[in-house]
Amino acid sequence: MKREELVNNIQRKGSFLCVGLDPDIKKIPAHLLEGENPLYEFCRQIVDATAPYCVAYKPNLAFFESLVADGLRQLEMTVKHIRENHPDQFVIADAKRGDIGNTSALYARAAFEHMGVDAITVAPYMGEDSVKPFLGYEGKWVVLLALTSNPGSKDFQLLPVNAEGRRLFEEVILKSSEWAGPEEMMYVVGATQGRMFEDIRRVAPKSFLLVPGVGAQGGSLEEVCRYGMLPDGECGLLVNSSRGIIYASTGLDFAAAAGEAARTLAAQMATLL
Repeated sequence: MKREELVNNIQRKGSFLCVGLDPDIKKIPAHLLEGENPLYEFCRQIVDATAPYCVAYKPNLAFFESLVADGLRQLEMTVKHIRENHPDQFVIADAKRGDIGNTSALYARAAFEHMGVDAITVAPYMGEDSVKPFLGYEGKWVVLLALTSNPGSKDFQLLPVNAEGRRLFEEVILKSSEWAGPEEMMYVVGATQGRMFEDIRRVAPKSFLLVPGVGAQGGSLEEVCRYGMLPDGECGLLVNSSRGIIYASTGLDFAAAAGEAARTLAAQMATLL
């Protein structure tokens, strides 16, 4: 999906919501465990209930990989269902890949050629040659980790790395912007970072940001928009909510509850747009 299509979808729906698909086999409703494909069935119903209110889905591969081959099969089923039934959705494989070049090339092939997602999260620690194999696919994106929402983000990401006092996350964004532009590179910035979005926008003035941490992690949607949203209808944000939506209920009404949670959050986004 090209940037223009993503922006158009945001404007058309009045939403920049990304629903994180984190189907924990120990948390999904018990009645789904009676079926052959419980992760897929959980995600299918969540997707069908929330699709009117979001523009993106972010399946977290770890939750599927925890069931090894069977889980990966259900991941493929989930992506296929989104593609066939909700083709306007932007699909991000939350995999946090990043390795030497030939290994990254195979991760890229798996995500873009076989799984058919629009984007994949990538860790930048190993540098340019570990990221570039993911670039150059028509209509595909790298979502590079920059400033994350977890408490340990300060261990490395906030360290000054040069005489000017530039911090590591700023250096990651500036350096990676030499590898690709804002048409195929976006950045992960946690919603819990608040006013740090001002610093992000100084080094990434045009890039889309994938923003986890709204909802269960306590990030403020209003702060994210105040300091991170791009002007002129571009938006430049995909705000992700996972647990706050998909586990809004663990009963028989789990999908309806997820749809209502997504609708509520999307309505807030419409006012902020």
